[in-house]
Amino acid sequence: MKTLCLFFLELRRLLQSRLAWLAAGLTVLSPAMGLFLYKPASASTMLSMYLANPAIAGGVAGGILFGLLTVFAFDRPARNRVDTLMDAVVSPLCMALIRLLALIAGALLVIGLTMLVWLPVSRWLTGTVFGAADYVLAYLLLMGLALPLGVLAAAAAYQFIRRADLSLAVFAAFAALSLTVWADNWQLCWLNPCVWALSDDFSNFRIFRSVGYMRLTWLAALSGVWTLSWLCVRQYGKGLLGSLLRSARRAYRPAIAFVLLACAGTAYAAQPFVDHSNLDEMAMSFYEIPYAEDVVCTGRTAQVFPDVNAGTVSGRASYQFQNSSGEEQVVAFGVTPGYVISDVQANGADVPFSVSDYQEYNEAMLEVAIPAEEQVELTMHYAGFPQENRMMSAMQGGAEISAEYLCLENAALSPRLMNVMPDEHRYPTTLEITLPASMTVIPFGSSDAQAVAEHEDGTKTWRYESNSTGGILYAGTYIREDIAVDGFTVAFYYGRKHQAVMEAAGAAEAVKSVVEYCTKHYGRLSFGSADKLKLIQSRVSGGGYAADGASLLDEADFTAENLSNADKGAGAGEVMIHELVHQWWGLGNMFDASDPGSAWSAEGLTVYTTYRIVKELYGEDYAQEHYVNQWQQAVDDYYLDFYVRNPDYLAALPEDKQLEITNNLTYVRQYCEMPLKILKAEALVGGEDAMDLILKGLFGREIDPMYPYLTYQEFLDACGLAEEDLNLV
Repeated sequence: MKTLCLFFLELRRLLQSRLAWLAAGLTVLSPAMGLFLYKPASASTMLSMYLANPAIAGGVAGGILFGLLTVFAFDRPARNRVDTLMDAVVSPLCMALIRLLALIAGALLVIGLTMLVWLPVSRWLTGTVFGAADYVLAYLLLMGLALPLGVLAAAAAYQFIRRADLSLAVFAAFAALSLTVWADNWQLCWLNPCVWALSDDFSNFRIFRSVGYMRLTWLAALSGVWTLSWLCVRQYGKGLLGSLLRSARRAYRPAIAFVLLACAGTAYAAQPFVDHSNLDEMAMSFYEIPYAEDVVCTGRTAQVFPDVNAGTVSGRASYQFQNSSGEEQVVAFGVTPGYVISDVQANGADVPFSVSDYQEYNEAMLEVAIPAEEQVELTMHYAGFPQENRMMSAMQGGAEISAEYLCLENAALSPRLMNVMPDEHRYPTTLEITLPASMTVIPFGSSDAQAVAEHEDGTKTWRYESNSTGGILYAGTYIREDIAVDGFTVAFYYGRKHQAVMEAAGAAEAVKSVVEYCTKHYGRLSFGSADKLKLIQSRVSGGGYAADGASLLDEADFTAENLSNADKGAGAGEVMIHELVHQWWGLGNMFDASDPGSAWSAEGLTVYTTYRIVKELYGEDYAQEHYVNQWQQAVDDYYLDFYVRNPDYLAALPEDKQLEITNNLTYVRQYCEMPLKILKAEALVGGEDAMDLILKGLFGREIDPMYPYLTYQEFLDACGLAEEDLNLV
């Protein structure tokens, strides 16, 4: 009871402190830094810019502010020279614990106040994609837990050192490590979690789980360190070691510190989110496995059961083999790390199997010995929490599995066959997946999934056929629009939350305009099937890709922020056109991005093509005013830029400033200078019709598989021009 009374007295004293009110006020205002100064989430989704960045910035500032407040609060008795008197009245150990609890309670109150203040602001900034669950989780995990961690770290430093100045220096160094050396290590950046993107249209539970795990690991670690420092609190006139030995007489105290540190170490080592793949990007050992002799695969099936609440997957896979070798053979599969393989049977009998510790490109190798029988049906069960490739650990979120979205790729869908050749029918596959009835299943490719069963628990089973060793499957709360273009159907899938944005941008009309124009002028996309193409909006992933019958569109390209980008189009509908044109210039033809400073990229031809489509839709005057004139103004300003005219001064700037200025200049070169050069080339080669023939030839050219990129020199050669012919000054 005395301890409880002392806690409330200390909390009351803290709430009356001007320094505490200053720290609290600055913490409440600190999320504003994420809107202007500190933007660690680089994606252009609305929740990344207006929720993740403010919450992370608030956590960084709040953690540091409460760390400083902690040092001053713990040093207050010594600073006022009443520490000896207080130690005579209250046990130093008891008082240290009370101060810690009061500071943490104050931090929690400030977090609650911050969430109340920023709720209407975040709701207004994010618009229709605002979600209460995302908001609460972002502020609790990205910001809220940083404050208690800052309190624990600073309190531990002070209790070890017992000097305010040195404690502040140690705490500052610890915070600086998180912001610099550890910034790209998702487990070590205790102050500024690695969150590169939050999705607007779909859920974000995977990244929130990852951040929560990291925060709790550090909470256990710093609690253990604090407990150890608590044992070093000076008492009875003894120094650090003497106080430690006296406080440790009660065995449960050091035992608590040991258990907390052991839990933190175990959690760090056994984290379930990221695999242990070989970091050598040139490693290809799995592709060098010899094929099993005289063994062919005649078909496979899989039944997949994602748990959308836990984010896990379970399934049963079956493979049919014809073994004409007359001998036992070893069959190899790629398995997603995090999955556990069980019940491996061949023709109903258990067979030996092993999963390697070595991992490569987010796969481990499962080896199964199949018997010498001519016809073998191999079955297995697999289940677990799919891990992500550690080479992309700072960009987690791709393995999202929820009632709003999932993407299962290759081995994550079912174990991927590695070393068995197919028969003449290749690898015929039947796959079934059971998901909540609200979700639409979209195989990535030419296959279509059909709902074959509805269950009493509100789920549906979908089935589709394919022909490969792996495969990619998307599912989510999608809206589908079928857009007919000259006998060709585009099935356009986008997130339900994005419906208002897509309708405002005229998405269906934009798709139709782009497909009609680009097919007529450049040719049909090579990855479209005979009469159908799926356009699938994915969860934010950092880019898109294409395969036979389907193409992926990154949701970040269609956010309200991106659709208002004047450099890509004069309005949302025109930016939509710009992003869709990338199906031809970007996916249909790839561009080497190894030189980020080059003006030649997919953007030049995409902006030019957007201009041509807009000119056809709205007339020459409109296109001249909103495109050509704006390009010319930006290029004129570019050539007058001080650092363009004086590159030596640019080289003398700090590296971060150089990068910022270079990125801005490169943006102008790619989005404005290069379209003007293409427009000049159009005039030199004889007009629009001649340029269309040239671009059609480039689009349909025979591609070198060793270097499949469309180069600037190829463009110049096709136009019969030299590089200096397109100089603008």
